[in-house]
Amino acid sequence: MCGRYATTTNPGRLAVELDAIDETGSEKDSRAGGFENYNVAPTNRVLTVVERHDHDHPDDDPKLRIRRMRWGLIPTWTKAAEPGVPVKGKPLFNARADKAATTPSFRDAVKYRRCLVPMDGWYEWLTEPDSIGGAKGKAVKHPYFMANADGSLLYMAGLWSVWRDRSVRDSEPLLSCTILTTDAVGDLTRIHDRMPLPMPREHWDAWLDPDHPAPAELLATPSVDEVAGIVARPVPPLVNSVKNNGPELLAEVSGGGGAEKAGQISLL
Repeated sequence: MCGRYATTTNPGRLAVELDAIDETGSEKDSRAGGFENYNVAPTNRVLTVVERHDHDHPDDDPKLRIRRMRWGLIPTWTKAAEPGVPVKGKPLFNARADKAATTPSFRDAVKYRRCLVPMDGWYEWLTEPDSIGGAKGKAVKHPYFMANADGSLLYMAGLWSVWRDRSVRDSEPLLSCTILTTDAVGDLTRIHDRMPLPMPREHWDAWLDPDHPAPAELLATPSVDEVAGIVARPVPPLVNSVKNNGPELLAEVSGGGGAEKAGQISLL
């Protein structure tokens, strides 16, 4: 699974690098200041990359666009709890790549609304023996950060949705997304049996194409070679709480958990 990650990407700079349209405006969504969020959690608004036609010129070629969306997909058929607010349901922040095409909450998005979710890397927890002299045999969950060894951005496959309260005339659309997950491969299996599904640059055109379904093979588990550049390193247990949000969360620690006990994991 992928329930927490880090992103320090400026959407304007990202738009320039990808030759995309920045549709985030002046919006900033981070508790850490600027555009950085070192502890992204479900329901946060996150950066995504989509490819869409211009509403006013639908016959023009589609363009890459940078958008912010709520992390946790809201199916289009979700009812409203109150005007303009969807019913709170299961937080669909992950979708299994091997089942998304047949899962009611995701199957329409697989066909028509696919995206990329840029990130510096993601966090996962590994249960290991306590390394600081705790009770014999005691195990704690130590956080790890998975990222490209060269520091380059990861682009994960995602799906997105547009929800509107159909009982409210001209209601504002609510964009939301989920990150596809797959079986972990290579050295990453040591940390967890699942991982986000990376989308290599050479497959972007097919994955983001708004006019055609994506080839089924793009949902397949990547090869070991395709994730060879991703490394896992232990990081401080500060990440266990979403109240903590700063670059210190990415500091590498020695061993499997540093000088503090990992404690309990709090996703929300």
